Amino acid sequence: MLTFTSILVLGFFLGMRHATDPDHVIAVTTIVSRQRSVKHAAIIGALWGVGHTLTILLVGSAIVVFGLVIPPRVGLTMELSVGLMLILLGILNLSGITRWMTETLTPANLTEHRHVHSHGDYIHNHWHAHAPEIHGHAESATALSWFDRTFGRLGLYQALRPLVVGIVHGLAGSAAVALLVLTTIRVPSLAVAYLLVFGLGTIAGMMLITAAIAVPFAVSAPRFTRLNHGLSIASGLVSFAFGVFIVYQMGFASGLFTGHPNWSPR
Repeated sequence: MLTFTSILVLGFFLGMRHATDPDHVIAVTTIVSRQRSVKHAAIIGALWGVGHTLTILLVGSAIVVFGLVIPPRVGLTMELSVGLMLILLGILNLSGITRWMTETLTPANLTEHRHVHSHGDYIHNHWHAHAPEIHGHAESATALSWFDRTFGRLGLYQALRPLVVGIVHGLAGSAAVALLVLTTIRVPSLAVAYLLVFGLGTIAGMMLITAAIAVPFAVSAPRFTRLNHGLSIASGLVSFAFGVFIVYQMGFASGLFTGHPNWSPR
């Protein structure tokens, strides 16, 4: 039992370390470069980790339990998708589309909204406010209050984007993680448990990373507009350049585009 516990603890911290991989950090930096809230940045990091964990758990479990073998061309394509995604994130950031979508799809004012209530056969709605000075009842008394406070001001676009990016990153890393587990844990159920704990560690690690990354953006936004804009541009350039590097490595150096694919999970 102690050995299995040690393995789970190791898996959690390896998951946190996995969150610091360069392509992961570059992707989330591009995503949170427009964030003005460290709290919201941490939530974005958690959503990225959830998407990453879902893919790791699904694909990794298939490899562990069913002995799924990923062909080199498929493996290279999954890693190529990360490069293409980084290029897309960089272009969206540099072109200003990211800012436009963030400002357009993020709720601007959530101090008031309506709740529908039913009392027997009588159904009515009333306006409900979250601002302390106009609040009609305790915020914690509403069933959706926690969700409203946590995700309401983030917006659908800001929530879905890191989730999708995390899923793509999980595709590229799932084979390597699963094969690493197979070399140390022979029992499939324990190996799947390790994958889950590894994913939780990745979520925790990415929350810390995105919160730390968001600090200079949040601090510079209200006082140093030009510096903040420069940081956002820099994150877009780095994302684009690193994405091109990955595409070249997978497409040409590893042979995906040349007809002689050579791939090993790493």
